[in-house]
Amino acid sequence: MKTRTTLGLAAWLVATCLVAPTYAQEAQDQPAGDLVPPTSARDFTSAQLDSILAGTWRSDANRARDVYRHPKQTLEFFGVRPDYTVVEITPGGGWYSEILAPLLMDNGHYVAALQKPAGGGEARQDSNGLHQKFAADPPHYGKATIVEFDPKAPSFGAPGSADVVLTFRNVHNWTMANTAPAMFKGFFAVLRPGGVLGVVDHRAAPNASLDAVKKSGYLPTAYVIKLATDAGFKLVESSEINANPKDTKDYPQGVWTLPPTLTLGDKDRAKYLAIGESDRMTLRFVKPAAPAGAGTAAH
Repeated sequence: MKTRTTLGLAAWLVATCLVAPTYAQEAQDQPAGDLVPPTSARDFTSAQLDSILAGTWRSDANRARDVYRHPKQTLEFFGVRPDYTVVEITPGGGWYSEILAPLLMDNGHYVAALQKPAGGGEARQDSNGLHQKFAADPPHYGKATIVEFDPKAPSFGAPGSADVVLTFRNVHNWTMANTAPAMFKGFFAVLRPGGVLGVVDHRAAPNASLDAVKKSGYLPTAYVIKLATDAGFKLVESSEINANPKDTKDYPQGVWTLPPTLTLGDKDRAKYLAIGESDRMTLRFVKPAAPAGAGTAAH
């Protein structure tokens, strides 16, 4: 691990020296408050992601899902950089933790936000599992932070302390629990002005109503956009990075019929494996920059 860190720092120093004039010029041309990294920063992050995605600490099962989750393209779309503070909301077993924590290890900060466990259940299992995962591998997770939140009144850190908030396939759970509006308000509070909210979730069929699909795990894109804009965010861009046109969205057990859950077990297993994981929306929002004179939280 020491060799990896040293080489990474050397590459960063070389890249910085070579591109500093370009970076300065591009920074002058960008509107204040925009969170759009210059080409040089994107290139550097891309190289780091390639190395991390090939890392031996990633489990084989998680690696096998790259073809469905497109981690490199997704993180680049959200503008994640290795010197940012990134809060991932309910990371589950840590699929993206295996990528984000090492990416942010040297110059940034990875925060895993977990729902406070109430007794046993999935929240307790995720909390225990993530704590164990981080403790077992300090070279990759030693600087990561775990925070716990109450979904009815969530706080994910000091106001304005994060550059990026990410949530992958969670909004449908909060919708069923009636906590989604509070969660999006919490995202807005922890982000700095100009910070990015990245959302990926199962996408319902066009014109599907929320009431008709909410228990299936799929959500109307317009509903998710409204959750974010009601909390104060501005939609910047959507992407088809995580689209799957094979997904017909009409299964006996909703989205959980498909992999990786495969709720039906061996019944029609080959059929659902051939479809692959769900069709997903990928949305990038921004917290608008503070008005002139209003003050901005320290970065």
